[in-house]
Amino acid sequence: MKRILHFFAVMLSIMAVSLQFGCYDGAEPETRAEQIITEIHNPNSKNVLVICHRGDWRNYPENSIPAIESVIRMGTDMVEIDVQLTKDSVLVLMHDRTIDRSTTGRGKIGEMTYEELQRHYLKTAHGVRSSLDLKVPTLREALEVCKDRITVNIDKGYDYYPMVLALTEELGVTHQVLIKGGKSLADIETKMAENENNLLYMPIVTPANAGSAKIFEEYIAADKPQLAYEVCWSEMTPVVEECMQRVIADGSKLWVNTLWNSLCGGLSDDVAYEKSAEEVYGKILEMGATMIQTDRPEFLLDYLRKRGLHD
Repeated sequence: MKRILHFFAVMLSIMAVSLQFGCYDGAEPETRAEQIITEIHNPNSKNVLVICHRGDWRNYPENSIPAIESVIRMGTDMVEIDVQLTKDSVLVLMHDRTIDRSTTGRGKIGEMTYEELQRHYLKTAHGVRSSLDLKVPTLREALEVCKDRITVNIDKGYDYYPMVLALTEELGVTHQVLIKGGKSLADIETKMAENENNLLYMPIVTPANAGSAKIFEEYIAADKPQLAYEVCWSEMTPVVEECMQRVIADGSKLWVNTLWNSLCGGLSDDVAYEKSAEEVYGKILEMGATMIQTDRPEFLLDYLRKRGLHD
């Protein structure tokens, strides 16, 4: 009964999203982003959504506009980007709190103005200045590129929620943006109640962590199925297996990170690339995952397309 009720709730959610953005009248969604949003809101879809970590950082500087453009061209469904706040309150794309690793400069972002930040150039993954002479982009610039074309996961977005939400509302992309974290259901509901519209939110669960496991129990007990849960594990155990099964039984999508071994029990992108895609991605699909965050988007997309699980 619970799953039947959730099915109808999901259908109403999809219709609401579609009506709001003009893609529910019996016709196909008008934009690529609308297609992806419909998939995100459908827990029964077998299509696997591919999330690209920091954009195409193997070919362009991480968190750069060209890195985002590249994964859009590939056909990925979501791009994960990181945000930091400058001294003069400009949200920019940067993973670290300093610019030392990823730019030609040095210093803490929180102690630099946006103008000061623009004096430096982005580096490639090889640690050298990009030949494209790229500067650190703003979140605004990134969202303008993504609008109608791809969905976005803003890492650390919850830390700057009011600012991020105000920007997405201004640009008309709130429905395209997802944030995630380990917050309790009460914290999230309090935050969401403050606004008419909200970003999508996904809980992160680490079953081996007692605090995280307790929060997960609160979500499940509340009988309020989430869009998805990100489940992280360093070693597969019966507790992890049960957590994944409960996520799916609750009518939510299962999100898995294949970025490095400690997030996925050794089933990482590099292992798939060096050994066997089937032995890695195949196992993850058997677990029921329909959202995978990857550092090898082209490789994963090729595997999924061959299996008929991605356009």
